[in-house]
Amino acid sequence: MPLKNDRYTYRVTWSEDDQEYAGLCTEFPSLSWIDKTPEAALKGIREIVQSVIKDMSQIGEEIPEPIACKRYSGKFMVRVPPEVHRNLAIQASESGVSLNRIASSKLSR
Repeated sequence: MPLKNDRYTYRVTWSEDDQEYAGLCTEFPSLSWIDKTPEAALKGIREIVQSVIKDMSQIGEEIPEPIACKRYSGKFMVRVPPEVHRNLAIQASESGVSLNRIASSKLSR
């Protein structure tokens, strides 16, 4: 039976080393599932996550919250070299916008 209300972040990618598809779950970075098709890799990783969550529940271990369910403030600090800061400030000034707007624009590309 599939995990009820599964809101975890999954990705399927080609594994050149294995010559098969790898199913991954962002919230459980140590887990993966290798299979011949992308669909099978996704099904496999979802099943292994379900199994691990069941085991974690039984022993009282904290289960990771799905990224999709977390709230984000939209604020975080990034350290950059002084010359990058200066160049961004110049670009912002020349464009008539704030430094935050320039940085946000560049990060969202």
